Amino acid sequence: MTEGPLKVWLERGGALLRLRLARPKANILDAGMISALRGSFSNYRTNNGLLAALVDHEGPHFSFGASVEEHLPQHCEKMLKGFHALLGAMLEWPKPILVAAGGQCLGGGLEFASAGSLLFAAPGAQFGQPEMKLGVFAPAASVLLPLRIGQARAEDLLLSGRSIDAPTAQAWGLVNAVADDPSAAALEYFDKHLADKSAAALAFAQRAARNGFAELARARLDEVEELYLERLMETHDANEGLQAFMEKRQPKWEHR
Repeated sequence: MTEGPLKVWLERGGALLRLRLARPKANILDAGMISALRGSFSNYRTNNGLLAALVDHEGPHFSFGASVEEHLPQHCEKMLKGFHALLGAMLEWPKPILVAAGGQCLGGGLEFASAGSLLFAAPGAQFGQPEMKLGVFAPAASVLLPLRIGQARAEDLLLSGRSIDAPTAQAWGLVNAVADDPSAAALEYFDKHLADKSAAALAFAQRAARNGFAELARARLDEVEELYLERLMETHDANEGLQAFMEKRQPKWEHR
């Protein structure tokens, strides 16, 4: 098992890749975590015997999202391009990615989870895109959530910045199952539905089911990334909102 911000190992006779976010309590998706995740998906991409990956977490929360410090103007381009490269790698990964989440799954954490295949949640889990409260928007979620849960529900989360609970997320089609132990539920799903499958057939099934979703998402990620970096980050309010968060004060919007 590799250590660091991400724990990585194989189990189920080498058929299941385990990835565990290991920087509790927030499991922030900073540059180090993003790099470790990208490296792991890349390293195991061509493992022919692999049937799936399972991502879960240490601590009470799946992830509070990306580092706010890395959203500041001097860092945001590098951070955003690296994060979107990770999501692109997940969208193109040849086997199902199961995600098990408890506690808070917010911002970049929800974007990361939404790039997976199946999402298992604890009953008390909360899912949201709070970026609007900081004067910015969620680029990847603006692409992934409409594809996963429909336009109206996605706009609700993206424009309000509010969170929804796990039963609501399941009713909306974002979460596949709610269980007291979402990691155990994901493992049970793997054992019952995936473990006896041909890895070759599963790879083709994944490709057939996901290619349209992945192609549209990848194309639009480039579009929203440009909108974020070239337009949004030139506004007063985006910079004010991020700075206010860092200074633990209320933002003073000038609506420009």
